[in-house]
Amino acid sequence: MPDIEVSPPGTYRLTRYAHGGGCACKIPPDELGDMLGSVDLPGGGDLLVGTGDDAAVVRTDTDTALVATTDFFAPVVDDPYDWGRIAAANALSDVYAMGAVPVVAVNLLGWPRGVLPTELAERVLRGGAETARLAGCPLAGGHSVDDPEPKYGLAVTGRAPVSGLMRNDAGKPGLPLSLTKPLGIGVLNSRHKATGEVFPEAVETMATLNGEAALMAVEAGIECATDVTGFGLLGHLRELVRASGVSAVVDATAVPLLDGARQAVRDGYVSGGSRRNLAWVREGTDLSAVDEERALLLADAQTSGGLLVAGRLPGFPVVGELVERGEFDVTVR
Repeated sequence: MPDIEVSPPGTYRLTRYAHGGGCACKIPPDELGDMLGSVDLPGGGDLLVGTGDDAAVVRTDTDTALVATTDFFAPVVDDPYDWGRIAAANALSDVYAMGAVPVVAVNLLGWPRGVLPTELAERVLRGGAETARLAGCPLAGGHSVDDPEPKYGLAVTGRAPVSGLMRNDAGKPGLPLSLTKPLGIGVLNSRHKATGEVFPEAVETMATLNGEAALMAVEAGIECATDVTGFGLLGHLRELVRASGVSAVVDATAVPLLDGARQAVRDGYVSGGSRRNLAWVREGTDLSAVDEERALLLADAQTSGGLLVAGRLPGFPVVGELVERGEFDVTVR
C-alpha cells in the first residue's frame, strides 16, 4: 500500500485510502477455490448450505433455517455516510439472495487511527445504521480494529423457511433470468476514485436494498437466485449454472447499464478485479457475439449489485434464460 498523506480536516477523499475498489477486491474465484480445496471444513448434520453460495444455512427445526453471512470492504466512495449505507446494503444482500429475512447484524470496522479522524468513522457507522433501520434489522455491537486501511461491513444473521430458500444450485432449464439492478457500478466507482467525480445514480443503486425484490421472488415461488457483486454478472452466473448443472444464454442488449458506464470503460476506468473476472470466465463463455467493451461491462465487478433470479419478476428486465447443459457455461448473444 502506498504511503498515505494525511489530509486537512474536511478534505478527505476516502477512496484514496483504499488499495482497490469495494467488491472488486475479492480474491479471484479460481484462487479462492484452490485455497478452500485443501481445507477440510466441518459440515454435515443440520448444515443445509455451506461454501459455494451467498450465505451459510443451518436448519434450526423442521421448518426453519438460520442464514449467516458477512461482508466488508474498503471505501468505494469518498462520502463516509454513503460508504456506510452501501457496505451495509451489500452485506444484507447475501441474506436476501438466499430468500431470508435479516434478524440481527453486528458491525465490522477497521480504522487507521491517527490517520483518519474518528468523526469520519462515526459517519460511516451512522450510514450503516440507517440502512439496517430501513431493512428492519437490529444492529448491535460488533468488532473494531486499528487497521492501516479503512474497512467497514456487517455480519448478518437471517431466518427463512426451509421450503422457501433460494439457492444457486436450484436452476432448471427453461427458466428466465431476471436482473434487479443495472450494471456499471464498478467502472463508475473506478472513475470516482481516480477523478473525484460523483455519480449519484450509482451511489443510490448501491445503497438500495434487495429486500423488496427478494420478497417478490420468494412469494413467486422462485427457488434459484444469487446476487451480483465482485465476480460480475458473468462470474456469478457461471457459478450458478455450474452448481445447477445447466447452461445459460444472456441477451447482452437486454442487460441494463448505468448512465456513464460505457464511457467509463472507453476512458479506461476498468478495475483489475473486472479484468480478472473476464479472464476467468472466458474459458467457459462464448463471447464471440460481443465486443470487448460489452464483455468488460458484463464482467464488471459490482459492489452491492442486484439479484440475479431464475424466474420472472414483474418490473425487472429478463436478461437471458437457463438452458440444458451445453458446450459453454454461458453464451452471450
